[in-house]
Amino acid sequence: MNNVSKLIFGSTLALGLAMEAQAFSQEVHKRIAIDAVNYMKANPSTTNYAKLLNGATQAGLTIDQFATALGQGAYDVDDFSDTFLCGASTGSCQQAPVWGAGSGIVKYTSYWHFQNHTQGSDAHGNDLGGYNYQKLTVWGDIDNMAASWLYGDYLDDGAGGLKAWFSRDSTKYNSYGITEKNYRLGGYSTNTMYADFETAPFQPIDNLGQYWFQQFLANPTVQTLGFVMHTTDLLQPHHVWTTSALNHAGWETWVNDYYYTENLNDSAAVTAALNNLTPVPVTSNDIRPVLTQAASIAYSQGGIVLSSTDHNDRKNVGKVVIPHAIATVVRVLNRAAERF
Repeated sequence: MNNVSKLIFGSTLALGLAMEAQAFSQEVHKRIAIDAVNYMKANPSTTNYAKLLNGATQAGLTIDQFATALGQGAYDVDDFSDTFLCGASTGSCQQAPVWGAGSGIVKYTSYWHFQNHTQGSDAHGNDLGGYNYQKLTVWGDIDNMAASWLYGDYLDDGAGGLKAWFSRDSTKYNSYGITEKNYRLGGYSTNTMYADFETAPFQPIDNLGQYWFQQFLANPTVQTLGFVMHTTDLLQPHHVWTTSALNHAGWETWVNDYYYTENLNDSAAVTAALNNLTPVPVTSNDIRPVLTQAASIAYSQGGIVLSSTDHNDRKNVGKVVIPHAIATVVRVLNRAAERF
């Protein structure tokens, strides 16, 4: 693709990504986390609220301040500057398309925010893999355009690693040696797996959540616990069917717009959703089973929003996935509260 073609293509893709690439909006991530704390506050006899409150108090926070900080952590994960892709010909490494600066385009870090339920295990040994364009079962224009634009681009793996033509490499952040390693969790990886974007097997989002939960257990802070809560992306159907397109933007906007007016965070629905999610054992430090269990609900009951923009279809899905997202956070918080 020549420079002129890339410029034209890049403008089209910038518009498409700005419209399509997000999952649940950052604001919705924040609301879900806050609603989970509020649910525990309203149901202290059936949740670990007393210990959660004790942890907040020890940190010098009111429970409402704790909920807000938790929600902000969930919000902030989309803003991580931890993933750089480098041009196949130039070696120039960027964390987002340069032509998308300031336009609200999601960063490349978003490619760690999927768990593909349409495929089985991945090259790393995960039971379910993450985003891998080569293995997508459903996809759309944004997936295709990104793969075309990023064709042959590689994950920044620091000095002395992968390189572009003529050994060019302007490494800016060792995403392979830091981000990918963090989310690898003992699995198998090589830098050559990430030598070409269109075949790169990104780690799944439950590994992201598990990494940050381990950080929380080692040194409890509300921020790291908030990072864990971004895994409610697993209740976003596009992130378990795995596509950046197929009404992604319209669905995201709809959830944000109707979150309260359609009572998607209904407390009774959260109670019912908790019955579908197995509690994390007090003796377990692994939250991935409950995350995957929640994701399977979005996969089995939410696929219609990939093909339909009908309000009632979206409402029916929203009334399933949002209560289950809140319930997932409650399950994780119940376990996390034991650490305080």
